[in-house]
Amino acid sequence: MAACSALLLTGCGSGGSGGTTVKGVHLAKAGQLTTCTHLPYPPFQFEKGGKVVGFDVAMIDLVAEELGVKQVVVDKSFETIKTGADLNANTCDVAAAGMTITDERKQNLDFSAPYFDATQALLARKGLEVNSLKDVKAKKLKLGSQSSTTGEDFARKAGIDSRSFESSDAELNGLRTGQVDVIIQDFPVVQSWLKDSRTAAKFELVGNLDTGEQYGFAVKKGGNPQLKKKIDAAIAKARKDGTYRKLHEKWIGPLPEDAR
Repeated sequence: MAACSALLLTGCGSGGSGGTTVKGVHLAKAGQLTTCTHLPYPPFQFEKGGKVVGFDVAMIDLVAEELGVKQVVVDKSFETIKTGADLNANTCDVAAAGMTITDERKQNLDFSAPYFDATQALLARKGLEVNSLKDVKAKKLKLGSQSSTTGEDFARKAGIDSRSFESSDAELNGLRTGQVDVIIQDFPVVQSWLKDSRTAAKFELVGNLDTGEQYGFAVKKGGNPQLKKKIDAAIAKARKDGTYRKLHEKWIGPLPEDAR
């Protein structure tokens, strides 16, 4: 389904001005749709066989295909993605990073229509007998979170001073090495981790927290309305023609019947 290949260019981008316009859409670099993300974040974006793949990558490939260009993925800090710094610097054209739409982020980014309904999950060492943040707090367990994420915000609003990790893999490693007892992360990411038998042997999903979140792709605030329209159209078309369901099944799993 994803016709365009995704390349990883760690920490680089267009840097300067210039670019080109294709079908009314301004692109930072000619011949490519440049996507900023923060790796790894399976099943949405991760490296496999020397390429960046995943659900988000496949969805943005649909936009690149419509524009007649290839998608190139750039690995950036989630902090500079969510604040709009990378888009403002023309490092990329679109941000696709499993990013929840929030009012705070809307001040810096123009979001697409929602493309995924998200929940938070708790992953813990087996035998802890914990299934909520309330339990974590009551038992004075050490909680890990990924920095600058809504999961971290959710935990701290619950009165837990979580240990912050720069990336999802660093967070998981913190759990594996005993730096923390429990971690909070998006449910599909935890599901992906548990497909590894080594992780499943020692850790378990102990809570699924419905936070009412939805993911959106983002473009430069006030700076690329035509690209936003193309992304919205690609999402709508994929939902209508069955492509969305196929990609969801490939990268995430069966599409819930009540999915919006």
